[in-house]
Amino acid sequence: MNSVDPAFERRRLLRLSAATAGGVLLSSAGDRTAAGDVAAAPAEEVPPTEDLMREHGVLKRVLLIYEEAERRLQHGRDLPPEALRESADIIRTFIEQYHEKLEENYVFPRLRKAGRLVDTVAVLTTQHEMGRILTRRILAGATAQGLADEHTRERVVNAMRSFDRMYAPHEAREDTVVFPTFRDIMPAREFAEMGERFEDEEHRRFGAAGFTGVVDRVAGIERKLDIYQLSKFTPRV
Repeated sequence: MNSVDPAFERRRLLRLSAATAGGVLLSSAGDRTAAGDVAAAPAEEVPPTEDLMREHGVLKRVLLIYEEAERRLQHGRDLPPEALRESADIIRTFIEQYHEKLEENYVFPRLRKAGRLVDTVAVLTTQHEMGRILTRRILAGATAQGLADEHTRERVVNAMRSFDRMYAPHEAREDTVVFPTFRDIMPAREFAEMGERFEDEEHRRFGAAGFTGVVDRVAGIERKLDIYQLSKFTPRV
């Protein structure tokens, strides 16, 4: 007997229920439309490019955590090692082992096949590899003993600074050039199916909470470092 992924089956049933409810609404819409009411459209699946872009939001928030960690280490302020270690672990598990693998397995091959942005894709792939090296350095030094050692502390700061400098333009180029081009070359049906595949993989790796659970982890680190409140980034003029 073939096993069925519970998360996939749950989403299939939800889509079926939505479609059924939509049919009921449409069948009784005549009177309401005549009265000036408009029936609500059923919710759409999140397209894969939007999924990738919101995952970049997680990356951006960890980059801000790294910036705060750099400042603290450079000015002798307290930095809980576990906050830095968990931040780097989110990069490793959510960005490198999940998000970037989606790009490398689905987005980049289609662009190469279409002869689009080939040189850009080559640079982005190299930057993925370099990012993983930097993350390993950060994780290796993110201990109380490591951060107390001047040489290790400097190595960690340099790794975070290099990571921040590389990934800010990296994700900006993907959001503004790579993902729009990818969407342009994808057939609509295959594009929609890819969105479901991305969602299945997200919940397989990160459980029912998926993306939201990862965002909650990031918010917890931000609170620990007192940088969660958005107002803290408003300049005083």
